[in-house]
Amino acid sequence: MITESGRVVAVSGSTVWVQTIRQSACQSCSARSGCGQRVLAAASGGRANQVQVLNTLHAGVGDDVTLGIAEQALLQASLLVYALPLLLMVAASMAASQLVPGSDGVAILAAGLGLGAGFFVARLWQRRMPGDYQPHLMKVNKHVRAQAL
Repeated sequence: MITESGRVVAVSGSTVWVQTIRQSACQSCSARSGCGQRVLAAASGGRANQVQVLNTLHAGVGDDVTLGIAEQALLQASLLVYALPLLLMVAASMAASQLVPGSDGVAILAAGLGLGAGFFVARLWQRRMPGDYQPHLMKVNKHVRAQAL
């Protein structure tokens, strides 16, 4: 399970918006010295992200929370979003090259259509299983507010 800490910044019906800082995950990662994500986080100053998750633990605004996502779900989502469109792009380009030899323009057009088809299929797949690739609330630390006397 990959976890990240954050703070609830808004409640919207049955969901909450959680603000996280990307850089915190980099400190515990064994690949931090060669990772592009660390470089991006450093360049953006560890800029905050906001993610919407189901409020299954009744968190409120200001609560510190821990989000989690299964490693398998993250791997599957990465393959779906990155590998599938690239594979369809290459396959479409190769097929067009075989069908219309010597026409680079047709191969380029087919590559673009294959890439677009890959993104379209990935989107349809994600809509079919909407909860599988989203983080979930793991823990809530209620924020104690000082009461005026």
